[in-house]
Amino acid sequence: MTMPANGGADRRTDSAPTALSSTPIPAGNMDANGTVPVPVNSNYRLRLSPKKDHKPENYEDLRSEFSPLLFSSMERHLPPNLLNAPREAKFKHMRDILRRYSNEGERSRVKKHSIYRERIISSYQPLYRELYELNPSSFFVPSFINAFMANDDVSRNQSIRNIMSEPVPGVFTFDMLHSDFCAKMLAEVENYEKWILETKSATIRPNTMNKFGVVLDDFGMEPMLEKLIQDFIGHISKIFFADVGGYALDSHHGFVVEYGFDRDVELGFHVDDSEVTLNVCLGKLFAGGELFFRGVRCEKHMHTESQPEEIFEYSHVPGHAVIHRGRHRHGARPTTAGNRVNLLIWCRSAVFREMRKHMKEFTTGWCGECQRENREKLEQAVAAKKEALVWNGIVRLG
Repeated sequence: MTMPANGGADRRTDSAPTALSSTPIPAGNMDANGTVPVPVNSNYRLRLSPKKDHKPENYEDLRSEFSPLLFSSMERHLPPNLLNAPREAKFKHMRDILRRYSNEGERSRVKKHSIYRERIISSYQPLYRELYELNPSSFFVPSFINAFMANDDVSRNQSIRNIMSEPVPGVFTFDMLHSDFCAKMLAEVENYEKWILETKSATIRPNTMNKFGVVLDDFGMEPMLEKLIQDFIGHISKIFFADVGGYALDSHHGFVVEYGFDRDVELGFHVDDSEVTLNVCLGKLFAGGELFFRGVRCEKHMHTESQPEEIFEYSHVPGHAVIHRGRHRHGARPTTAGNRVNLLIWCRSAVFREMRKHMKEFTTGWCGECQRENREKLEQAVAAKKEALVWNGIVRLG
């Protein structure tokens, strides 16, 4: 969840699952329905290390309260006896896993939100239907598209690196969205907000920190955003954010936020409920609103001081994107004139969240304060060892 700097919790309002259970999966034969029985009290767990060469199934055509990408990501962590089971059997089994580790209240909330979304999508008439299906040539600037055109992974990774700027460690900026796409997206959001007012429909805001803005997934853009992550953002995340689950993004929360005199003015110091956050300015004319970054922190070190090299401010430019770890502490300065509208996608990895529960190194490797403490411990250990050798006459100073 998003954690404001005062220690309070900003409760999510979207319906994406936030964690993957370390679920018991025993060996055994499938039953008559094609599923593998799983005893509730079994001690079996998912594989901590995914089978990287396993090609997961596509689950987009199967209805579920969970993202199809979540099943594909989770499949690589199934034990060997399940990897080659029929797709329907794996789907039912993984769905049961996810349902077992979400409480009744959460399942009820997810179901209600699903009904809410279906009602909106069946009634709302899009202004620009072309926005609801990913079309790279009309969405992105040429430099962004060309970076992904290489035939092999090595060349593609290098071309992606070439379009990136890293003004401070862990924060990457690049030119991304075409101006025509930005204009259409702004108009689509305005049209949707107008429809909400005219129909007196209920709306769920992106989170409790933003009072203005809309959730793009709620009115039909979820498939487009999933494709965007799968074909583009996922590749970027594998290169720069593998240490926080960027290699296995499987769900998201996509939304637009609005800042200005008659909107939200600023955003307090916080972290996102994501492994990787993409933030792209759509426009309009504005002044102020800079993002300020203060270093990546785990829960334990959320309120520790920033080091000089971690302090950075980013000025928004329409069409330009900034991508960073969700646990990178940040906020937004006041928008002092005009209106600023930004598209955000919180990209999540349920697999990574599960690994963090069982393996300490999944935190110490990316938290800036954990890294600093580890360096200090190492320096102290080296100094103590050197002092012991000196006292024993093994080495001489100077």
